[in-house]
Amino acid sequence: MITRRLGLAAFLAVTSVVGSAWAVALSDAAGRYAISADGSAIRFAIGKVGGGGLNGAFGRFKGTIRIDGGDIGRSRVDLTIFPDSVGTGEGRVDAFLKSDAVFDTTNEQEIVFRSTSVTRTGENTAMITGRLTARGRTFTEKFQAELQSLNGRQIRFHVSGNVLRSRYQMDVGTPIYSNIVAFDMEFTGRRS
Repeated sequence: MITRRLGLAAFLAVTSVVGSAWAVALSDAAGRYAISADGSAIRFAIGKVGGGGLNGAFGRFKGTIRIDGGDIGRSRVDLTIFPDSVGTGEGRVDAFLKSDAVFDTTNEQEIVFRSTSVTRTGENTAMITGRLTARGRTFTEKFQAELQSLNGRQIRFHVSGNVLRSRYQMDVGTPIYSNIVAFDMEFTGRRS
């Protein structure tokens, strides 16, 4: 039901860092950051006809953000999500999401997002465009990033975006469950 290589996520995670840093001061934020599990979260939601739906998160992911102070467009975000870490608080639902009906974690261990462009959209925001790969399928996805803080060697950002499940052949349950997966992510990055 969820997109398998959400790299968005991350994608998503990195997106915030890049966009926000530019608004603050590119010269101060320029550098390479490793996404830290401490203070970071990748959450998702899928709506349901009549209300309710499915909410969950990924417990394991890794990524890097490279901010180019001289040319924002050359900045990069790389995110890898491990779908076997999906959690909804309901064991039966988690097992279904890991099955071949959705993530197929036996054969597909990663969801990957690699940015192709970063565009500043406001004082502390940016649009991150990139290639998301899940279940062997790759499509262009976009995520909005907002810088929340920049303190010395640490950066924090919020990333959000929507992905269509059907693109990645994870649209089981539609139309009762929405085809849209809404991502809401918080990322903390440490300068390396």
